[in-house]
Amino acid sequence: MNKNMIRQAQQMQARMAKIQEELASARTEATAGGGVVKVTVIGGSKVEAIVIDPEVVDPEDIEMLQDLVMAAVNEAMDSAQAEAQKKMAAITGGLNIPGLM
Repeated sequence: MNKNMIRQAQQMQARMAKIQEELASARTEATAGGGVVKVTVIGGSKVEAIVIDPEVVDPEDIEMLQDLVMAAVNEAMDSAQAEAQKKMAAITGGLNIPGLM
C-alpha cells in the first residue's frame, strides 16, 4: 500500500466512526393507525418511547392495538436501518464491507 491509500483508508475509518456515533444517537419515529400509535427508536435498535392514543384502547379488541404497536415498531426499525445503510453507503461508495452493518 502506498501512503496515499493508507491516508484514504484512515480518513474513511474516521468518517465511519463519526457516522456510527451519529447513528447511535439518532431518533426515528413511526406511526400506525393514522397516528394513534407512535413509536420512537433510538440508535436503530432500542425502543425509546411508545405513545398510544387512549381512544384506540378497546378492551374488546386488544389484538388490533397489538398489531398497531408492532407495525409502528417495525416501521421505525426499518426506517432506522435504511438511514444507516444510506449513510454508510455514502462513505463506502456502495462497497459491502463485512462487519460494518
